[in-house]
Amino acid sequence: MAGAFMNVAHVALWTADLETSAAFWSRYFDATIGERYESRRRPGFASRFVELDGGPSIELMTGPWVAADIGRAGAEVPGWAHIAVSVGSHEAVDALARRLDEEGLLVSQPRMTGDGYYEAIARTPDGSLVEVTS
Repeated sequence: MAGAFMNVAHVALWTADLETSAAFWSRYFDATIGERYESRRRPGFASRFVELDGGPSIELMTGPWVAADIGRAGAEVPGWAHIAVSVGSHEAVDALARRLDEEGLLVSQPRMTGDGYYEAIARTPDGSLVEVTS
């Protein structure tokens, strides 16, 4: 595969509440939310794609087998640790962090990390971590 073009097409996040998660991405990241898909092959499975400006898609997935506490402290499961969303500037990070903090979703105030990122950390309604970077 050396020399072949590769990129991330999308990432997938399990969620206990598909519509609440879709609303989160729309409200805070101005994402376009795709139509709800319901599988005929896997009863109970549903998903919606989240389209961010300029990045890979996020597939939000749900089913009756998804625990409501995925991603919460003490209930970590193997898989993605977080997703990072770049909002373009330090000022945009600060503004979004204030909004998230007002609604109790901010985990970590904006800061410069040791590896050079300016970021704030938030939790989705299901508890998955989102790094908001400049």
